[in-house]
Amino acid sequence: MSGALARCLVTAFGARLADEGMAVAVVLVALARTGDAAEGAFVVTAWLLPHVLTAPLTGALVGRARRPALLCAGALACFALGIALLAWLVGRAPTPLVLAVALAGGACGPMVSGGLSSLVAELTPAGRVRDRAYAWDSAGYNAAALAGPALVALLAGVATPGVAMATLGLVAGLAAPLAGTLPLTGRTPARTSRLRAELLAGARAVLAVRPLRAITAATTLASLGLGGLTTCTVLLAEGFGDPGAAGYLVTAFALGAFGGALCVPSALPPERLAGWALVGLGLALAGAATAPGLAVALPLYALAGWFDGPLLNATLRLRAAHAPAHARAQVFTLGAGLKLTAASLGAAAVGVGSQLPPAALLVAIAALCLLAAATQHALARPPRAATAPASRAVGSGPPA
Repeated sequence: MSGALARCLVTAFGARLADEGMAVAVVLVALARTGDAAEGAFVVTAWLLPHVLTAPLTGALVGRARRPALLCAGALACFALGIALLAWLVGRAPTPLVLAVALAGGACGPMVSGGLSSLVAELTPAGRVRDRAYAWDSAGYNAAALAGPALVALLAGVATPGVAMATLGLVAGLAAPLAGTLPLTGRTPARTSRLRAELLAGARAVLAVRPLRAITAATTLASLGLGGLTTCTVLLAEGFGDPGAAGYLVTAFALGAFGGALCVPSALPPERLAGWALVGLGLALAGAATAPGLAVALPLYALAGWFDGPLLNATLRLRAAHAPAHARAQVFTLGAGLKLTAASLGAAAVGVGSQLPPAALLVAIAALCLLAAATQHALARPPRAATAPASRAVGSGPPA
């Protein structure tokens, strides 16, 4: 692994750890200071809301920047500042001000997700080296999802939720200068095109390129279900008689995803890998819905995570392989933005349907994953070649 790639992966891990922990920390801060978690939930919504809107702009700016490393560093610095300010403001300042800060910080979110992943392709040659690099990148996502909430829980217990959230801001802040050291090639003035055209470049690529269209539709659909998985897991654990056991289930899923991301079969094309991963994810969650207790649900959650890890790996590889070079950053940020927006809608849907049996909600999430697999298969399959009229005349010989 090159030093530049290692710095990129460390940068991404630090920023994503802060992002993953932030959603937990802000709810704990609101609950500790106001006695009500509602403000924290509103802040999380405001944090996620800008993603789908700012994703195309983020990708376009990265693609056209003369010094993209400094642009990444600046975006991560603003992201870190947003978390640090929220650590102080939540529960103390007027809600409109708090939500405005959340919107501003969340607007930098696409750089943390798709933006940093798009840089992996810039730092590695195409082929097995790049595929392995994306395996590490997807493992970093899952490691951050595991470490972020764990760090928050530890610091909130030892100190306060506010200290935990401020620490997340510090971690993200340390990632910013590291991003500035990445050896990225910027655009020359002669290659600069109109920003409006570049804002649409990612969407055009996703719509025009069949593998990109298939994986984007499938992962967005799956995220619509998986966005509600955490809430559903809490309800499932409550049905087992121990709501706190939800933490074990979420941890099992994250550990499984981390292991699965590192054990991706290199011989399997990413299109097939994505399809099988979605099928396995859906079946494992459907099995967990029928679990009579925690002892059965835990391994099924770990199995579901094991399939989720390769799904992310396949998604990143497909974007890197099929996105046009001039629109690669836009494709990555747009895909990530769509997934996060779908996840926020899925979380809201589970919240609305929280009175339903947890098993029914989990089955619905599993069904969306299976539907996503079918969608990916249908959209990724090349159209059947039309039969040429001449083929009917094969072997007929010349006319008499």
